[in-house]
Amino acid sequence: MKRSIILLLIAVNSLCVMSQTVKDSQGNAIPDEKFQTSASGLKYYIYESHGMEKPVSDDKVSVHYTGKFLDEKVFDSSVGRGKPLDFTLGIGQVIAGWDEGIALLGKGDKAMFIIPPQIAYGSTERGSIPANSTLVFDVNLVDFTPQKKIEDYKTKGKDTITTVTGLKYIIVEKGKGKKSETGSNVVVHYSGYLKDGKMFDSSVKRGETFKFELGAGQVIRGWDEGLYLMQEGDKFRLIIPYTLAYGEAGRPPQIPEKADLIFDVELIQVLPPIVVEKFDITGKKEYTTASGIKYYIVKEGTGDLVKSGEKVQVHYTGYFLDGKVFDSSVKRGQPIELSVGVGQVIKGWDEGLQLMKKGDKIRFLIPYSLAYGEKGYPGAIPPKADLIFDVELVNIIK
Repeated sequence: MKRSIILLLIAVNSLCVMSQTVKDSQGNAIPDEKFQTSASGLKYYIYESHGMEKPVSDDKVSVHYTGKFLDEKVFDSSVGRGKPLDFTLGIGQVIAGWDEGIALLGKGDKAMFIIPPQIAYGSTERGSIPANSTLVFDVNLVDFTPQKKIEDYKTKGKDTITTVTGLKYIIVEKGKGKKSETGSNVVVHYSGYLKDGKMFDSSVKRGETFKFELGAGQVIRGWDEGLYLMQEGDKFRLIIPYTLAYGEAGRPPQIPEKADLIFDVELIQVLPPIVVEKFDITGKKEYTTASGIKYYIVKEGTGDLVKSGEKVQVHYTGYFLDGKVFDSSVKRGQPIELSVGVGQVIKGWDEGLQLMKKGDKIRFLIPYSLAYGEKGYPGAIPPKADLIFDVELVNIIK
């Protein structure tokens, strides 16, 4: 299930042989013999253990961490932000080294992880993290919540209907509310499965509904088509061929190539469309950064510029050069939160946000080399696509 394409999953990359001494949070060197090495290449040292129960796959965990390179340079830290990272264990929301390492810890345990590229970011550059980087994490498992049991929809004896595109759906329960339509913001709960029954994502398990604009290409095509058939209160099972999902390439590691997908979907609410007002840059001065980003200051805010590592709230609308909207937090009626300069977003955003103050409204023209590159983002962003973003900096979270 594709979320807002601006936000990226949290992950990391790299290590072959530990060639430098790793230090703890007090600056003391940790001897190499303290570390154990798993079959995948993860090196770990649990330096504080409380003997508590360990989380398992699908449990929601809360982790404080500091991420460093082998030269001790810090690239990200939840401790610095004052808020632990919450994620669901074992479903690919973080790098494989984290999924493996956190499962070794009990509540309250503290550990050092040294994560080689093959279970981090591999040969892919990710923001401030170079390709083939070995990463060191000082982690503390603050807490975890056991997984919520999800019951599959009962479809026995119910008709399977096939559309002209190949989408199949089963009406599990009929509602009586509003019908969905193009431009509506729909609020849903869902659980997604591979054909072998393995769950790869679930809003139900996270305890958070998912909202998106219908017909705007914010989700896979099978979802846009399937939700058109639903009204508030409906529960459908959607059986989506790979051609209407993530295509031939899939979306590793969760979605294999050519993967047909099954979704149990409940349409909770249909909200009216929100009209997006495009920023007016008439008469505004054009600025160009050394990297090639062009920008126009539409409205000036106050205070200090955003700094790398700070957490911000932003509203944005993304356009192709032909003016077509491909994503918008404004249409969803909810700003996004992200940390600046740590690779959670495209390079053009990490750079552009550091030109902004609270209250600023800026239009950015971002070249494809600082956006989604030569390959684009399959299903949403074409290859070599230069992008336009109207961005409002709502708040800097200190």
